[in-house]
Amino acid sequence: QVQLVESGGGLVQAGGSLRLSCAESGRTFRPYYTGWFRQAPGKEREFVAAIRWSNSITYYADSVKGRFTISRDNAKNTVYLQMNSLKPEDTAVYYCAVDVSRTLPLDRPGAYDYWGQGTQVTVSS
Repeated sequence: QVQLVESGGGLVQAGGSLRLSCAESGRTFRPYYTGWFRQAPGKEREFVAAIRWSNSITYYADSVKGRFTISRDNAKNTVYLQMNSLKPEDTAVYYCAVDVSRTLPLDRPGAYDYWGQGTQVTVSS
């Protein structure tokens, strides 16, 4: 059973930085992508970033491009999301997820097969 555990969320002032971690365990096969999504109250879950396991190519939502960086540490089975220049509109619960079936585009929540429990990020103005 694949387990994903996010950490690193918290409260930060606008313009500040946070680094989220997604620790993965129980996986016996290589996924296609690991992605980060976020969901603010009353809004749909939205794509933030993804990294392709075969070649480490990264993908970003336009709203975070240039401010967020996704990376991975294979030895630690961990994917990171470095978030800089945070804005109040970045406030949300952030989730990591793994796509092992590659049935939908990587920016769709439905493409991902396993999800973490989420970590809260709050950016104050």
